[in-house]
Amino acid sequence: MRMASKKKFQMEFSVRSSVKILYSTISTPSGLSEWFANDVNIRGKVYTFFWDDSEQQAELITKKNNQYVKFRWLDEPADTFFELRIVVDDLTNDVSLIVSDFAEDEEEEEESKLLWDSQIHSMMQSIGS
Repeated sequence: MRMASKKKFQMEFSVRSSVKILYSTISTPSGLSEWFANDVNIRGKVYTFFWDDSEQQAELITKKNNQYVKFRWLDEPADTFFELRIVVDDLTNDVSLIVSDFAEDEEEEEESKLLWDSQIHSMMQSIGS
C-alpha cells in the first residue's frame, strides 16, 4: 500500500496575548494541557498527548524561545510535522499564531482545519484572548 504524500497547509489566527504567555501555552506540557489535550507528559523530546480514550506521541523537532515549536507525530510520515509559530507585526505589534500541518487530501485538510480552529479557540479562551 503506497502512502499518499501529504501536503502542507497553514492557518493564521490573531491572538490578543503577550508573546511570552502564548509561547508558554504552545510549548509547555501544562500550557498544552490547557487547550490541546486533556493531559501532556514529556520524556526527553517525546511528548505524549492524552485525550479521553486515546493517546498519541509526538517528537519535539525544534523550538525557538518565544517564536515557534515544531512537532512530528511518531505515527506519521517522517517528512510531516505540525508547527505553531508566533508572528508579531512590526508596525502594529499585533500577535498572530500560524499553524502549519499536513493532510492527505482536501477532506482531511478540511477536518484538520476545523479541529485546529476549535483547538485554537479553546486556547484563546484559556489565556483570555
